[in-house]
Amino acid sequence: MTFSATTVLVLALVAALVVALGVWAYSTANRLDRLHVRTDLAWHALEAALARRAVVARAVATSLSGADPEPDTAESARRLTALADRAERTGREDRETVENQLAAALSAVDIARLPTQQVAELADAEARVLIARRFHNDAVRDTLALRTRRPVRWLHLGGTAPMPTYFEIAERATPAASTGLEVDTTRVSARVALLDEQDRILLMRGHDPLAPEVSFWFTVGGGVEPGESLREAAVREVYEETGLTADPAALRGPIWRRVAVFPFNGDLIRSEELFFALRVPRFEPEAADLTYVEQRSITGNRWCGPDEIRAHVAAGEMVYPYQLDELLAEAAAAADAADDPEVRSIR
Repeated sequence: MTFSATTVLVLALVAALVVALGVWAYSTANRLDRLHVRTDLAWHALEAALARRAVVARAVATSLSGADPEPDTAESARRLTALADRAERTGREDRETVENQLAAALSAVDIARLPTQQVAELADAEARVLIARRFHNDAVRDTLALRTRRPVRWLHLGGTAPMPTYFEIAERATPAASTGLEVDTTRVSARVALLDEQDRILLMRGHDPLAPEVSFWFTVGGGVEPGESLREAAVREVYEETGLTADPAALRGPIWRRVAVFPFNGDLIRSEELFFALRVPRFEPEAADLTYVEQRSITGNRWCGPDEIRAHVAAGEMVYPYQLDELLAEAAAAADAADDPEVRSIR
């Protein structure tokens, strides 16, 4: 049996269309799978942020009941504890309602009765919930945008995975707005995980100028100045704090995003930190242009591996970001990658 040239051409076109459809369906299904994984991870991160806020809420209730014996205060403390307990036990379907009730109860707290450090912890917990909720809802939006397309629905490319849903809870524009303290809600910091050939990270040692007895360790970096991009700020901070002139194109990231609220030099600061990774030959850091506050607060530096980081923590010196010893491998992989990875939230 023979086929005409036209028949062969038609069959070839049909085969090409089938192959193209198959490739598109396969790639779309894979993309949907990645989006579902991203949504699940974002939900777990949001759950962790909500759980931490519940823990802080119980601590606040304990402080209130100890600071004021008045019946009204004791009742407010009991309600706060009860709501925190309910928030931790409630299932996904009723979680929004309970979390909104807890947020309202926290907003009514008179923070003048709380220690300053606890005020900072409360503001930090609320900031983490705010950021985690936005990450989650962004992931849900992107997943639904692809999942609800007609070809995707017709071909059932979403499989049996349930449709993700938004998590809607009330949020304040400034997480510490009710604290009565000055909070810098617009500060953005560019930080750099500088890694040597042995995957050791350069950490700076410092302290709050008003609390020199408490030392901690942190990565190179600082606030972004007006008109600067994140990458430009990262390069500048590396030079100012270490004397190294970094190649902007060699920076990978941002790889991590961290929101921190903390007291420093008499102020309560809220900082959104974005981290880059950079592989460099090991060198001896020598500050080139520290500010007056940095001169008062930075006391040393050290190249650290996981064991050294854990030793600092065991000695009572905090290391920021948290669990940096577990994050080093991820930073090293990002520094050696050809492309920038997707940014993710850390503590």
